[in-house]
Amino acid sequence: MNELEYLDAAEKLLLAVEQTCDRINDETDADIDAQRVGGLLTLIFANRSQIIINLQPPLHEVWLAAKSGGYHYKFDGSVWRDTKTGHDFFADLTRDASVQSGLALVFKA
Repeated sequence: MNELEYLDAAEKLLLAVEQTCDRINDETDADIDAQRVGGLLTLIFANRSQIIINLQPPLHEVWLAAKSGGYHYKFDGSVWRDTKTGHDFFADLTRDASVQSGLALVFKA
């Protein structure tokens, strides 16, 4: 994957997360504040807990930091996969966001 392909895929991922936050806020009582500065997206939940998603261009990775830990994802051509477990980014984000918010939330591309 070259730099432009990485940036395109990473931008699509961040946009999907932002759009999902908007949908969740419209359809539920969740109050997720999605704050983005460049390649850093911070999700702040009503209980003030946070999930941070950060692009890592030199490594062609996306990092996710949640209460459960820190995770690194690489794009396999179709989905972003955890470099250690192989888990899908959106499945992990769904798990962590649901735990941290106390609500059954679903994030998807």
